[in-house]
Amino acid sequence: MKINIIGAGLAGSEAAYQLSKRGHEVNIYEVKRLKRNPVQVTNNFGELVCSNSLRSDDLLNAVGTLKEEMRMLDSLIIKAAEFARVPAGGSLAVDREIFSNYITKVLEENELINIFDQEIDEIEKDAITLIASGPLTTESLQNKINSLLGSDDFYFFDAVAPIIKKESINMEIAFRKNRYEKGETEDYINCPMNKEQYDLFYNELINAETSIAHLEDDQTLKYFEGCMPVEGMAKRGEKTLLFGPMKPQGLRNLDGTNNYAVVQLRQDDAIDSLYNIVGFQTNLKWPEQKRVFSLIPGLENAEFVRYGVMHKNNFINSPRVLNEFMQLEKNENIFFAGQITGVEGYVESTASGILAAINIDKKIKNKEMISPPPSTVLGSLIHYINNASATNFQPMKANWGIVSEISGIDKKNGKNAKKEAYSNRALEDMKKFITKL
Repeated sequence: MKINIIGAGLAGSEAAYQLSKRGHEVNIYEVKRLKRNPVQVTNNFGELVCSNSLRSDDLLNAVGTLKEEMRMLDSLIIKAAEFARVPAGGSLAVDREIFSNYITKVLEENELINIFDQEIDEIEKDAITLIASGPLTTESLQNKINSLLGSDDFYFFDAVAPIIKKESINMEIAFRKNRYEKGETEDYINCPMNKEQYDLFYNELINAETSIAHLEDDQTLKYFEGCMPVEGMAKRGEKTLLFGPMKPQGLRNLDGTNNYAVVQLRQDDAIDSLYNIVGFQTNLKWPEQKRVFSLIPGLENAEFVRYGVMHKNNFINSPRVLNEFMQLEKNENIFFAGQITGVEGYVESTASGILAAINIDKKIKNKEMISPPPSTVLGSLIHYINNASATNFQPMKANWGIVSEISGIDKKNGKNAKKEAYSNRALEDMKKFITKL
């Protein structure tokens, strides 16, 4: 049976790989080689356009456990990330180019995967179709999806952090260290600030000119809380950044003295020549980014290889239109996966692609479709996008707060005891789920 996948991002690439593993021929339709969106840079698949980090590898963190669940499900994207890994303390960060090259090569060399550089004008309602077009779906396809769903989709604005050259960082001021000295290596470059320096930076930041200032009073403008532009975060209060991307705790100077604020930089490529400013996704105009971010001690002569940008991200009202199998309620031949469903983050998007592929395989084989229990991290994400309020649906990242609760854990065992219990149960329940595949 014909299977169409629209989009060769993380979710679409993962789904194609998973379906080919199960013996299915897949047609991938990807428009980026013909028409790039504002944040795409390369012609490769699985391109990372925001951070280069797939976040924590720690099993006490929900996303770390989710990655382990995906390893158990033989995730292509996780294998690519391991292959392209760069130092990032306890996080899984990658060289973007090596990462996407790996994914593209695997797909292009797979005899069961046919790749078409083509923009989709119509959604074939009689063919099995997975829509994984991502948060930057083309206007034409967005209109088709709206028509298919019978209602307007939501949207939010997402933002991308700047990247600078390592050689332009003043290491006489900046220093290497992991927060709370986690890990044996010191993978982050840290730029310290005293209160006077912070006050100057803060005032310039909140008064800097943004690229869509005319939209700031538009009530339809929605930010995703997990990827707020740094200037938007700052406008919530003078000390907001001190509890967010500029948190100084655990980052004392090498002489043991404390800082009022700290900006962290994370390696962005394998040869250790580029660093991104962690948590500094932004909508400032490019000259303003150069001016304001150069006020950060250690970045006074920073050379920017990519400025931050802001872009419109689309997502559907999943609680209203999808079931727990990633299948459209109105048409059983159509499935959705990735950020367009309201799961937020690289890892989460990829994981949804795995589940969509599993259920497409089940449907074709006339077997009962399945979804992991909400005791697993993957299952909890799917449960969230199916059961959240349809009137105020917001994208969600992996976190223990949405996983089904464990009661009766003695707090005397330490603050991590509950997280460890959640993680252990999730991995055991994922093993049981896999036996049903």
